[in-house]
Amino acid sequence: MPLCFSNKEPLSSSSSSRRVSLEVDYDVVVIGGGHAGCEASSAAVRAGAKTVLVTQKLDTIGEMSCNPSFGGIGKGILVREVDAMDGLCGRMADLGGVQFRILNRSKGPAVHGPRAQVDRVIYKRNMIETLESYPGLVLKSGSVADILLERGEDVDGLAARRLASQDSESAQLSATVVGVRLESGEIIRSRKVVITTGTFLGGEIHIGLKAFPAGRKGEAASTGLSKSLKDAGFRLGRMKTGTPPRLDGRTIDYSRMPRQLGDMPPTPFSFIHDTVPHADNQISCYQTRTTAAVHDIIRANFDKSIHIRETVRGPRYCPSIESKIKRFSEREGHVIWLEPEGLPEHTDIVYPNGISNTMPEDIQVQFLRQIPGLENVVMTQPGYGVEYDHIDPRELKRNLETKRVSGLYMAGQINGTTGYEEAAAQGILAGANAGLSAAHGDGVANGSEPPQLVLDRSDGYLGVLIDDLITRGVEEPYRVFTSRSEYRLTSRSDNADLRLMRRAAALGLVRDPARLARLDAVEADMASAQALLERVVMSPNSWVAKFGGDVRMAYDGQLRSALDMIRMGFLRDDVWTGARGPENTGTGQQQQQQQQRQPARPKLTRPPAARISDVVPAWADVPLEIQRRVITETMYHGYIKQQEQEVSLFKRDEGLRLPADIDYSRIGVLSREEIEKLSAVRPDTFGAAKRIDGITPGCILTLLKYVQRNPHSQGADQAANSGAVTQI
Repeated sequence: MPLCFSNKEPLSSSSSSRRVSLEVDYDVVVIGGGHAGCEASSAAVRAGAKTVLVTQKLDTIGEMSCNPSFGGIGKGILVREVDAMDGLCGRMADLGGVQFRILNRSKGPAVHGPRAQVDRVIYKRNMIETLESYPGLVLKSGSVADILLERGEDVDGLAARRLASQDSESAQLSATVVGVRLESGEIIRSRKVVITTGTFLGGEIHIGLKAFPAGRKGEAASTGLSKSLKDAGFRLGRMKTGTPPRLDGRTIDYSRMPRQLGDMPPTPFSFIHDTVPHADNQISCYQTRTTAAVHDIIRANFDKSIHIRETVRGPRYCPSIESKIKRFSEREGHVIWLEPEGLPEHTDIVYPNGISNTMPEDIQVQFLRQIPGLENVVMTQPGYGVEYDHIDPRELKRNLETKRVSGLYMAGQINGTTGYEEAAAQGILAGANAGLSAAHGDGVANGSEPPQLVLDRSDGYLGVLIDDLITRGVEEPYRVFTSRSEYRLTSRSDNADLRLMRRAAALGLVRDPARLARLDAVEADMASAQALLERVVMSPNSWVAKFGGDVRMAYDGQLRSALDMIRMGFLRDDVWTGARGPENTGTGQQQQQQQQRQPARPKLTRPPAARISDVVPAWADVPLEIQRRVITETMYHGYIKQQEQEVSLFKRDEGLRLPADIDYSRIGVLSREEIEKLSAVRPDTFGAAKRIDGITPGCILTLLKYVQRNPHSQGADQAANSGAVTQI
């Protein structure tokens, strides 16, 4: 069906802060019950909006479609940030987690990556039960065919033509969303709509040379909605992803494989959890590898898969085994992690992480049985690939509302991302902003803008994720890494609650008084522990005597506290070492081969150090989590101060607004490439303009002068008052 246009007047508003209209069934409609949809719908409710989540099957809400895990490097910080704003995925992962590990533990805390293997059954069950009991949230089974739009005046179909224009500038806010139409014909009227369709938007599954419409195995694709977005003028692209075959764990020979255990004690994701239900019965994962024989079988059958064509981009950082063999032809093998999909009482299925593929089913069985330990394996489900539609995320604002249609929000893979964590993070931001706008009547009552949850790059990885999407777009499925953030020393997994919880609470997104009271207690404990270290002050001679004389330090007579000595590396506690079991329990020959594959790390030389509790006995009574937080802040103290200065400069550029109505083609000195990129992205600040690929320092100066010469714009006033843009 095409998009529906109406000449009716806009939805009525009253003098109160919350609009009331008999035509509206819900404040917010969320389309899709995946990780983005779960977070979006719950966040909209917490923001004060009456919300309905519409999904094809209610019993697949919260489904972990691909890997049975949450978190990882960069991704684990996103989960912590979602949890800090009272999101759901961190809590659900803790409740269903069956193995917990901190990745990058040997490196600094800034790049630690919390990760958990999760029981699919427990996770989904808890998510469904949580959403079913959410006050103000309705779960509805159905498939959305159309987005309903409204235009006050539409003479001779002018609105429809403008909306369908591929020029995002002329189509900006051409229409307002007023609801959705289901495939059954039912119409749901709403003030806001959030689309979180994942891989279902125009989804097509590939197995060998077979292709058929589906969002995931056994579930129909959303084709009507994809057509609606095209008719609305959204620029759609195609991306692809894949999933590996599933294996019967009872047919795997684990005796020949290195074993991986979880951390003990495990580290939960959620701020409100001290431990997890399955801490004492964590499962093990196992490692094996592909072989030359596996590669030969796959290489000989490249022509039997349509999914490996290069016309559609797949994930670079989680490539299929076909892509690995093509890209790294010199390698004799690739690591495979065998990850149980849950507790033994729930499933025997194993997820072989590292061999997603789209080979024909018989070929998959052939190469699987060439892998050590899988010689007699039974494949319970073949691996497959999925192609799906996504929009150009440069058509989004920072609150994830589309520039083209007012009241329409996008979150998750529809924006070109990949991964549960990226989807959940976008979902909580889009749902919160849709809910806040609906609950506050878009600010029409008092002429002000409604409150919004808008994060920038210095606020955390969610801010980095959004900024990268809306300023740079995507050419391949986007995933978060710690390397993407220039402020990673201040955007760590251990301080997500300190960074974001009160900010979210001010918007009404954190409603649990116990959560906020716990945050107060943590801050008080940190201040107390820091004061404890600051009170122990000695001269260099006294410190040297304390260390037994085997210390080199300046005898300058300057008094130094225990806190100073931690910063200098003379006091140290290894508070991040988990009591982890042996990494490898395979044969001696296997362990020796593994060591040969891993290059030796250079040994670091450090000044002799004493334990903090040897110098400050009361430190032993400080809870471990508080110790970790205080030591991290202390270690990074000098770098954080430097980074705060960088953030200050960044904030100044972000404070310089660019008018939304600039016609870049009228700025004669800009190149055609600069005009095209600025028109496509339409950055809202000078800082965002600087981050667009291909935008030069000269272009920024030209924009600054142009805005200053146009005193009618808000951006001109700010630019005139602030002087030149720094650090171009």
